[in-house]
Amino acid sequence: MSESTKTPNVELPTTYDPTSAERKWYDHWLKSGYFQAGRRPDAPKYTIVIPPPNVTGMLHIGHALDFTLQDILIRFKRMQGFDALWLPGTDHAGIATQTKVEQKLREEGKSRYDLGREAFLEKVWEWKELYAGTIRDQWSKMGLSLDYSRERFTLDDGLSKAVRQVFVRLYDKGLIYRGKRIINWDPAARTALSDIEVEHKEVNGHLYHLRYPLADGSGSITVATTRPETMLGDTAVAVHPEDERYKHLIGKMILLPIVNREIPIVGDEYVDKEFGSGAVKITPAHDPNDFEVGARHDLPQITVMDEGGKMNEFAGPYNGLDRADCRKAIVKDLQEQGVCINIEDHVHQVGHSERSGAVVEPYLSTQWFVNMKPLAEQAIVSQKSGAGVNFVPDRFEKIYLHWIENVRDWCISRQLWWGHRIPAWYHETTGEIYVGMEAPEGAEQPGSPWKQDNDVLDTWFSSALWPFSTLGWPEDSEDFKRYYPTAVLVTGYDIIYFWVARMIFTALEFTDRIPFKDVLIHGLVRDADGRKMSKSLGNGVDPLEVIEKYGADAMRFMISTGSTPGQDLRFRFEKVEQARNFANKIWNASRFALMNLEGFTHEQIDLSGELSTADRWILHRFNETARDITRLMENYEFGETGRLLYNFIWDDLCDWYIEFSKLTLYGDDPAAKRSTQSVLAYVLDRTLRLLHPFMPYLSEEIWQHLPHEPGETIMLAAWPEYRADFEASGSVKEMELLMEAIRAVRNIRAEVNVSPGKKIELLLKPTGEAEEAIFSRNEIYIQRFCNTSAYTLDRALTPPDKAMTAIVTGAELYLPLAGLIDIAQEIARLNKELDGLNAEVERVEKKLSNEGYISKAPAHVVEQERAKGQDYRDKRDKVLARIAELQG
Repeated sequence: MSESTKTPNVELPTTYDPTSAERKWYDHWLKSGYFQAGRRPDAPKYTIVIPPPNVTGMLHIGHALDFTLQDILIRFKRMQGFDALWLPGTDHAGIATQTKVEQKLREEGKSRYDLGREAFLEKVWEWKELYAGTIRDQWSKMGLSLDYSRERFTLDDGLSKAVRQVFVRLYDKGLIYRGKRIINWDPAARTALSDIEVEHKEVNGHLYHLRYPLADGSGSITVATTRPETMLGDTAVAVHPEDERYKHLIGKMILLPIVNREIPIVGDEYVDKEFGSGAVKITPAHDPNDFEVGARHDLPQITVMDEGGKMNEFAGPYNGLDRADCRKAIVKDLQEQGVCINIEDHVHQVGHSERSGAVVEPYLSTQWFVNMKPLAEQAIVSQKSGAGVNFVPDRFEKIYLHWIENVRDWCISRQLWWGHRIPAWYHETTGEIYVGMEAPEGAEQPGSPWKQDNDVLDTWFSSALWPFSTLGWPEDSEDFKRYYPTAVLVTGYDIIYFWVARMIFTALEFTDRIPFKDVLIHGLVRDADGRKMSKSLGNGVDPLEVIEKYGADAMRFMISTGSTPGQDLRFRFEKVEQARNFANKIWNASRFALMNLEGFTHEQIDLSGELSTADRWILHRFNETARDITRLMENYEFGETGRLLYNFIWDDLCDWYIEFSKLTLYGDDPAAKRSTQSVLAYVLDRTLRLLHPFMPYLSEEIWQHLPHEPGETIMLAAWPEYRADFEASGSVKEMELLMEAIRAVRNIRAEVNVSPGKKIELLLKPTGEAEEAIFSRNEIYIQRFCNTSAYTLDRALTPPDKAMTAIVTGAELYLPLAGLIDIAQEIARLNKELDGLNAEVERVEKKLSNEGYISKAPAHVVEQERAKGQDYRDKRDKVLARIAELQG
């Protein structure tokens, strides 16, 4: 790679080829070990652990957003001098991965039971290796600067040890228990599910009104249900104890239709008197709320289905029927018996298994649970005391607190083979339960009465430990001591409850510290019409296809700068094209710069000499941009960062400064040329550094050709810092005046269709002595960029009768264009300009007459508005005067 002491290679190809640059530089970065943390042992540390993607398939565009934002932060902090660790890894994804492998086996006409547990797990490990490799390849194509030497997997030995440690310690503390409760049950996969694995879909169903007769024959009570098949497991009907309609019935018995079993009427405040009939059927084994009511009233729990969703022996005549078929049959029978008195259409939310698609069954089952209240309480105290994590945007803190304040016990066991097997053993003779890091003594011996629990832990149990288990906990490892806690977690708002909250309470419980300082919440990536991407809609976007067509830098820039924290992003291919065009603009500007820096070295850069107005202006603008971008990056405002970068590079650097620099670069003054070369080399180098976190490949490719400070790669070059000596407000004022004048002339040319190549006469009347001095000092710019055949600068100028006119801040411009326009057309144009100025004057005056605005706005902002108003009035007076002249 180039070194500063050598003459840089100025041969940039005519066009930028993203594919070759990406392959070349990623391989070089990897081989050079630039991604590895620990290269700066004395530097402050900055850590991000990647939200581990599931080893179930390919990464999607949502992953691309999530990972790109993290890479931007890591590259930014690495350049700021931090010892930056970005730890990669993948999640075994229990049910999701097992389902994929089982689907593959079904295609071969096999099931996991045909293989047995050990052979099946070998198949899943093969799947994991294949897709972990695929994910790693996708990471590389996105340009992610991950420390692969520290890559982890939720089922590797170290993390498995951490999982067992947490389970055992929580069990010993009484916070993990085994019990019989209502859980989400997937009858197709035959396993319990976590809440996040349940998708609630709106379903068109029915509400069935059923009349249950009182056992003493004195009347009946009506209930409504969406699931009449579960009535076979009813063990009570509940009413509110203060409901005047039913108070007298509490304690009486009713006959459950079909099976004619007597069940009581109970009073419970859970019942809403105003909803429906005010009476509800209680089925403790098939509804979580009913389970709680049943527990309060010591009601029996009757499970009327098996684990596959078929009715069992407690379903009487419907034994063996699928639950859907049972519903049809029982409704028919109830109607015939006169029990079903009304059926109405009803739209409601129904839980479906995210993996199998089956309707989820609330099911009474013996499972392992975490007692969440004590864990949640310490997380709540931490957050409300100000010692908790910082949510960005902060509105998500309320969502987090609401969930954790209303948390229920967490079902952590899954009836799967793929996952962390529960470290519990049961003694077949005594019934004793042993929980430990290792099996009880003798458990591995043939014929031992100790049998390990067949279930595995919920995927989220191991994921909850990710910020510290990946760094070596429970060992007091060097990585854990140095890199924990982490700096920021970047994730979507859809898993705040299920993952973010669990990481926080487990970290507080086991490390006494919050796992990350900040939680940056981003939205979902939607299609151009705002729809959620899905296979059924066919509107998904493959990030690798985007990269192949437009390059990784274009995709990264579009997806990161198009996002606002907490808000969804619409993916538009035209925006990716704009980002590619932006990359091409930078490439072409850099080619021009390098052609004019031939033989120029870093040691020759000298910013202390006499600089032109344009030189001082671009240094000032770069300085402002670097300061603002640093502030915005620290606040995770990537969208605003992208806007500033884009505007500075496209407008200030490429469209203005590079054009202005040509006058000295092609001129006869060697000292002026050397100063401009110094400014151009310095600003382009530093601008590429600002761009690098967003466009790593393009910035590296160009930077390696530039004269730069000693260093092998831009990714380790120092991040630009604010320099007070670059402040040049006077030069900024000059350039703004010059640019406004040049724009005005170009606008007039465009309006009357005069080509830029045609020379024109320009008359310029400055407002005052200071403006006259500015235009005089910079006459060369005016003549060159307005392409004048004749140029007059005069404060006492008498405006010509027939001319195009432009009024700018500090000057009046006249272009005698006799024969090119007619007077009427020019008067019409001026009247249109006058309408715009009148509107601006009215807007400012209205704002300044608002007492609320005056009292609340900062004094300097109010003063700025007053200055704007005066400027608009001055321009309006000049336009009015010019109209009068033309009409005279």
